Amino acid sequence: MAENESDDNSWHTELEAALLEGCDFGTLRNICQGRQIPNQYSTTCWKICLNVVGKGDALASFDGIFDLPEQVQLRNDSKEFIEKFDNSDEEKLSLSSDLESVITFFCKSKSATYAHNNGWLDVLGPLVALRMERADLYNCFYAVMSKYVPRDTSKDSKMFQLFRLLLMYHEPQLCNFLDTKKIFPDAYTSVWFSSLFSSNCSLEVLQIMWSLYFLQADSFLSFFLGLIILVNAKEHILTELENEDRETIIDTLATFPNQLEADDVGDFFSLAQYYASKTPQSFRRDYQAIYGSSLSNSKDVSPNLSGALGLQVNPSELLQAIQHGLNESVSYFVVDCRPAEQYNRCHLATAFHLDANLMLQQPTEFASAVKALFTTQRQAIAAESQAAGEHLCFLGSGREEEDQYLHMVVANFLQKKTQYVSIVAGGFTALLKLIEKETSSGSTDPSLKACIISQPERAGSDDSGIGDSPQKFSEKGAALMGRLTSTLKTKSATVKERVVEFIKNENMSEERHVSSLDTGKRYRGNKVQNVFSIGDEDDEQDSLGSAASSDEERKEMVKTDTWLNKPDILSAYQCQEVKDNGHTYPSNLLITKTHLYVLRDKADSKGFSYIVARRALSDVVRITSKKRCSELITFRYGKYNGEDTELYAVDRLYLPEASEATKLVKRLIMDVLEPKGNNTSPDPVT
Repeated sequence: MAENESDDNSWHTELEAALLEGCDFGTLRNICQGRQIPNQYSTTCWKICLNVVGKGDALASFDGIFDLPEQVQLRNDSKEFIEKFDNSDEEKLSLSSDLESVITFFCKSKSATYAHNNGWLDVLGPLVALRMERADLYNCFYAVMSKYVPRDTSKDSKMFQLFRLLLMYHEPQLCNFLDTKKIFPDAYTSVWFSSLFSSNCSLEVLQIMWSLYFLQADSFLSFFLGLIILVNAKEHILTELENEDRETIIDTLATFPNQLEADDVGDFFSLAQYYASKTPQSFRRDYQAIYGSSLSNSKDVSPNLSGALGLQVNPSELLQAIQHGLNESVSYFVVDCRPAEQYNRCHLATAFHLDANLMLQQPTEFASAVKALFTTQRQAIAAESQAAGEHLCFLGSGREEEDQYLHMVVANFLQKKTQYVSIVAGGFTALLKLIEKETSSGSTDPSLKACIISQPERAGSDDSGIGDSPQKFSEKGAALMGRLTSTLKTKSATVKERVVEFIKNENMSEERHVSSLDTGKRYRGNKVQNVFSIGDEDDEQDSLGSAASSDEERKEMVKTDTWLNKPDILSAYQCQEVKDNGHTYPSNLLITKTHLYVLRDKADSKGFSYIVARRALSDVVRITSKKRCSELITFRYGKYNGEDTELYAVDRLYLPEASEATKLVKRLIMDVLEPKGNNTSPDPVT
């Protein structure tokens, strides 16, 4: 045992010699190889990792004027913070002055604003513990804040939205549980990320953690450290905290890092690196703006994450993964959700076709296709084919109107707690553009050419299968597409033959789910004013046509957040409004004690919506759902004319939280129809 320990620590001598010679970061990493840096070398090693060795004294330019609006708060916080250190009173006074100087100069030079408990003092804590000179203290603090602490920690920061998507990707069950409790990452991870976990962990743990973190030089690793904390606590969260109130759960989640001990840190980092390797890497490039030295007036051009269902995979990352096939990192099983005619015209050779339209039009066929999807995936993995992959990557057309169906399919998979679900950014449109770019440059890898199968007679046509904005290829690109039909010969061909009925389904019925044929007499109420029931709508039909949800109602544009936060709103649910022509629109269903409101997102104005439906609960005559798609809810409204109830409107919504919403609506309708002291109202028909 002693000999093994000696062998394990033999690299310390090499490290010491390298530090004396003034080694660079690359040499330091090669020597440490991810191992814990001994405490006696932490100061020098951290300065090398943070690239501040030889940096000048930035604080020398500080004018010494302490006049921040929040200066009194900062001074008091600095004095209180330094009390936790075991120093003499004189040393504490000096350290407190250093902390105030560092943060004051940082705020002035970066136009930043200090706030109580914003984590900055906690970041300084481990640096102060190493007894750095004031110049090094500022330089190291600046480097940590620039590279490892997100510059935006507001509630709407993309950092929190991205963390939720990572949690949904790896632990959909846990993410769905927290979503149900209305607990989102900003409520419990803000203190983790803003202080780089220094607010939660002991100094002993932090010194080990930060040494490993700085050696990795990976800003985004903090996301996976946070993810591992939740993964390890999953069973406790789902069982012990299941019946706790929201605030109790938030407080418990926020303190989970407190349980880390020094012996845990090595495994903690190994797991974080493993999860990072099993995650699409596109977000690292797209969201670099999360980190940076500019803390104000910074232009963030990264994609919007508001309302995103899952992680986005860049087309170049997808094609690279397909070329490599099964490997130790991320291998994708591509699910092409475009209409059948588009898929058959041109598609990825390894893609499985799952027509998203089937989910609403033919739920039985959709369910069968999903079963075939998972069967094919298992067979492909067993055969180690080019199509194999544990990670489901959904591919749409890249056209918003069509991809509404894709989003409904992805939401369905996530509701069923399917792990490793992602979406191709830009859809097939972006994929084809990438192929043409590579083709035109003349640098296309032969294996990349084999990724696409195209019908030769259609490859150069105006209708390329991507909707109203067809992708027109160059002659060279079109010729390439024509040569690719039989290029790829792998084991995946055998697998795909077994489910060909699900891959080529151009003869699928065009029957619409939403129809309009019958009258409102079926809603007769036995001499009562209102009849309310929840049932199956497979045989239900309406004669309202487009008037059921007329665009004439879309007169009032409102600010979405203002309406969602109105005091009379009892509950709000994200949904998709489903029109008679099958088109869907992102919307919100708002419920008050007396009314239902449907707010459709304004596509070209983020944060604004149209009020497309304003319905009295007393007018609801029937609520129905699809037998095989219980999330598709139809609300019918009518007026009593003496003998019959005449329908005047219908709202159809794809509502992920259908069960909860309809229970609430039913209860409220009964409250409206059965006021206290009135026993003449009818019992609900079920």
